[in-house]
Amino acid sequence: MSRSVQTAAKIPPAGRWAVEASVPACLVPQRLAGIDQDGLARISLTVADGRIEAIEAVTGSSDALSTGMVFPSFVELHTHLDKGHIWPRRRNPDGTFFGALDNVTLDREAHWSAADVAARMDFSLRCAYAHGTSAIRTHLDSIGKQIGISWPVFAEMREKWAGSIELQAVALFSIEHVADRAHMSEIAAALRTHDGILGGVTYMVPELDQGLDTLFRVAADNGFDLDFHVDETQDPTARSLHHIAEAVLRHRFAGRVTVGHCCSLARQEEDEIKATIEKVAEAGIAVVSLPMCNLYLQDRVSGRTPRSRGVTLLHELKAAGVDVAVSSDNTRDPFYAYGDLDALEVFREAVRVAHLDHPFGDWPKAITATPASVMGIDAGRLRVGGPADFVLFKARNWTELLSRPQADRIVVRNGRAIDTTLPDYEELDALLGGGSSDLPASNHP
Repeated sequence: MSRSVQTAAKIPPAGRWAVEASVPACLVPQRLAGIDQDGLARISLTVADGRIEAIEAVTGSSDALSTGMVFPSFVELHTHLDKGHIWPRRRNPDGTFFGALDNVTLDREAHWSAADVAARMDFSLRCAYAHGTSAIRTHLDSIGKQIGISWPVFAEMREKWAGSIELQAVALFSIEHVADRAHMSEIAAALRTHDGILGGVTYMVPELDQGLDTLFRVAADNGFDLDFHVDETQDPTARSLHHIAEAVLRHRFAGRVTVGHCCSLARQEEDEIKATIEKVAEAGIAVVSLPMCNLYLQDRVSGRTPRSRGVTLLHELKAAGVDVAVSSDNTRDPFYAYGDLDALEVFREAVRVAHLDHPFGDWPKAITATPASVMGIDAGRLRVGGPADFVLFKARNWTELLSRPQADRIVVRNGRAIDTTLPDYEELDALLGGGSSDLPASNHP
């Protein structure tokens, strides 16, 4: 029997117990002794009544359960729970961004009833929970009739999952919709009702600055935070990130502002990059990169190997003092055909793609403490007095942790090991047509 199975079996359903494990020191607020060259420290973590009672350096043998590594529960800052798992009925025929956009639109118009959205959302949340995630921010397509469908469903999911996964939602629509007063009035009403976040997709259109001014005014008037999809393209002339930073400063906006993707930043000249990053840092904007989805969509040309990874300039942004996170983005839909809302997979791929290693430093915060801070929630760290929500791995160091999927992980919530059995895809067959597409795919010209 493996050590992880033994450890899981020995975790009591209640009472006081302790586990010995290595932890990324950046994820523990208190000072730790014995931090190694990879930023790991060996600790004994004591749990009592569902909370962390003590975190102490390991000084000798003890009665604590022994395992490899421990992480706090994960935090996903950018997902699309409303789109999840529609691939079997609506695939992307060419793997491009516009192929994704067209086919999600077709599927939304044909199928996104409240029952459809709720079933797929709940399936996704069960996956995330089993993998060890305790907080998720999702973007919701908020156009036309979908506003009145997806937001009430989200409210139901937030209530259903309260205490297990903390949920936030962002209204998603393109910048052109901002000029429609009726649309913005409906959006503002939905966000006030459901405690939502104002969002939007920005790109270089003539009305960009005017649209941003409207969004910032609506956000300020209603106390909304802002979260944008930004420059999801390989076009180096796409500079809406710079415009957003200027809008934050122009409006002296006091709320939180988050931006996702920012792919084109990596394609620009050094002087443009420097000027934009300085503005982003001055404006206090947080940046979330979606490495798996960006790898899938960006720089895709049929018959040609991609030249660009599509990932924004994480190191440079972080060095400038910008809060930087990574997240899953889409899951088994036309924007990304794969994924399972496993934050460890996101971190593993981000490390490989963006070289978040040698040293690892505090990069583990990108999927834990940093997104929690951006969301304004108490999560993503292991602290005395905090909830005993963490993930135990048999892996003893980084190379072991990131070399395998860690399917034998132990997820502890409120001091108890949970059932980590993942939901079966067959559950969705009746909803999705048994794995076959029921509508012809759209090819964008």
